[in-house]
Amino acid sequence: MPGRSPARSRRATERKGDVRERAILDTCEALLAQKGYDAMTVGDIAQGAGITRGALYFYFGSKQEAVTALVARTVEHLWERSRTTAQADEPRQAIAAAMQRTVDLWNEHGLVMRTAIDLSLTVPEIGELWSRTADLFITAITAVLERAGVESGTEPKQASAMARALCWMIERSFYHASQESREELQKASSTCEHIWLISAGLVG
Repeated sequence: MPGRSPARSRRATERKGDVRERAILDTCEALLAQKGYDAMTVGDIAQGAGITRGALYFYFGSKQEAVTALVARTVEHLWERSRTTAQADEPRQAIAAAMQRTVDLWNEHGLVMRTAIDLSLTVPEIGELWSRTADLFITAITAVLERAGVESGTEPKQASAMARALCWMIERSFYHASQESREELQKASSTCEHIWLISAGLVG
């Protein structure tokens, strides 16, 4: 429900609230694996978190809000690390580190990531969050390409356009590989990393 987010922000310093919200989000992730997004209900989430439906509505106005928060929690820690790495590390190291962190995230939370992608076209809040996440990664990839010597700009052979294509290539490759096995995900990562290195002019 609109208007609940500021209240949740004010509760961010309350330890009990933090624990309960974490339980709700953990339950959402478990239910995605057990039932899938369409079949899970607010009642299921509340029961799994050990609270009443009324208590759950104090934190989230709907199943959709809870899953959106789960997606945000899943990717938020990666954002800052990606930006820091893009600015600080040598390009080859930055690329290797970014790909390894992305593999780790998909290995741990692949179902959440796939759910975010699946719902991004039909759930506006998740679509906006996923688009913002992609923009942050595109910015980080652009910075690495530019530091490797790729010309800045949005033309086809310039850093921003190349970063956008790389970002969506990685997303789609990981989406499919993560449904198969950890081995396939690692292979997809290695391929994407190689293409990124070529794009950066770091492979002959």
